Amino acid sequence: MIKFAVLGLGEAGSIFANDLVASGSMVTAWDPNPIRTLDPRVAVAASNLAAAEQADIILSVNLSSVSAEVALEVLPVLGAGKWYLEMNTSSPSLKRIIAEKLSPTGVHFVDLAIMAPVPPLGIKTPFLASGPGAETLLAKVSGMHWNLSLAGDQVGEASTRKLLRSIVYKGVAAVILEAIAAGKAFDKEDYIRIQISSVIGGNDELIDRFVEGTYTHAERRKHEMEAVVEMLENEGIDPLMSSATVGSLANILKMR
Repeated sequence: MIKFAVLGLGEAGSIFANDLVASGSMVTAWDPNPIRTLDPRVAVAASNLAAAEQADIILSVNLSSVSAEVALEVLPVLGAGKWYLEMNTSSPSLKRIIAEKLSPTGVHFVDLAIMAPVPPLGIKTPFLASGPGAETLLAKVSGMHWNLSLAGDQVGEASTRKLLRSIVYKGVAAVILEAIAAGKAFDKEDYIRIQISSVIGGNDELIDRFVEGTYTHAERRKHEMEAVVEMLENEGIDPLMSSATVGSLANILKMR
């Protein structure tokens, strides 16, 4: 039986923990401020370190702002018999820094990108893996029916693809939110919805999903787009539109 640790119990981490324990795995988890309902079979530890100590596979599902801190906290219990899945939406450069700091332990490091909303598929959400531990992870969980694809053996390959995708999806969502707000202000919401629908393939329900998802996950998506800005700036690209998306998400958070 594979033993898992889930570090970070937001929406994604809580769902992963519940799904893993429901599949028959042993799961230990920790979060400084858990607010989601957990399956009673999930063992809640006293710290990240305690959660990771006996685990074979460690899922770090936190905000990117604390990802390096969490990795260093569990470093004393890492080793060659463990896999560390860095699932935070961090920039590729930060993932490489974390991998370098953990490398002396011999842990199998995996840059694991979550490539779609976690609900409703949970642990079967599409994942993209890269890094020195990616291929061995695929073999390790082969019987668990994860939707896991390989992006190469270099840390940062998976997260780069994730963030490139985010430029499109989060940018489109920001434009849709602004257009809907303008339509309401001019009493032309039906008209603007027709214009948006003509661009996104006639799917009016998708408009609502863009709007609702952005408001629900504004904080996480703001951090995600900040990672996009960092990645683009590191390549000498002016992240004009991505920076505007960060601003749009920041404004949503101010309204809460």
